[in-house]
Amino acid sequence: MITRIGILGIGGVGGFIGGRLAAAYANSDDIEIVFIPRPRKVELLRSRGLKIIVDTDETVVHPHLVSADPEEIGVLDVLICSTKSYDIVSALQPLAPCIQAKTLILPLLNGVDSVEHIREMFPRAQVADGCIYIVARILEPGVIKVGGYSHALHFGGKGISSERLEKLQRILSSAGINAAVHDHIKEVVWEKFFFISALASLTSYLDLPVGKIMENEEYKDMLKGLLSEFLTVAKASGINLGEGIFEKVWDKMQHLPYETTSSMHGDFKKGGQTEYRSLTKYICDLGDSLNIETPVYDRILKAFTASQN
Repeated sequence: MITRIGILGIGGVGGFIGGRLAAAYANSDDIEIVFIPRPRKVELLRSRGLKIIVDTDETVVHPHLVSADPEEIGVLDVLICSTKSYDIVSALQPLAPCIQAKTLILPLLNGVDSVEHIREMFPRAQVADGCIYIVARILEPGVIKVGGYSHALHFGGKGISSERLEKLQRILSSAGINAAVHDHIKEVVWEKFFFISALASLTSYLDLPVGKIMENEEYKDMLKGLLSEFLTVAKASGINLGEGIFEKVWDKMQHLPYETTSSMHGDFKKGGQTEYRSLTKYICDLGDSLNIETPVYDRILKAFTASQN
């Protein structure tokens, strides 16, 4: 029986995962890969394929199907979502006919709120938790640049059989994707959220890369404040990130390349939509619901709200 895997969003993350899968299973009779891009990109990907650049290696891949038409796509066994968090609901709504009780949905988005939205939309489907560590971006439509060969995809989910999760892990691993299943996936996802929430919030608010933030004591104190507030809210929510997590993430931030910034910062500079609701506002709202003060997050959110409205 054929396993049909859809990739929703063919940007940096979706392009990398979809590209690896499409290359590995191009001639498979058992696994079918479907790219689900924005409608305006369908014809380009159908005609030219997707180019993946890793260091000096370039590969052009063609999946079994490229489509944004639910009737053409059909029912999916697995749907890997890699849109922006603010797009996930509108991107999934047209795909309702493709999602049934057997469908395993794996979101790989920034933040943690998207999983909640997806479960509300598709209560019968099996929705996993997941995250990926990778540096990948769109150079131009149909061309993805990946920063080296190092990456790590983590996923899991309560209520989903270990057989299903392990089968997906084997499919991903056989395609050259470093994927691991976790029993305590929520903590794994929140650890990435911890890092990206503080980094994205402050680089966007200050319009500065990490290197300049680390050169300024006031900005460093703001970053430490964000990390401390996040941990307090997470702990009160029942999320245990373990001893030494503050020091671990702070050390990681101090060793980032000088010009490192965040995708949310890039979106702010472009003047378009940003993920501030998922990466900044979510922590403020959660703090409010728990009667926990988050003054640094609140200060940044106030500025974001003013600029986005």
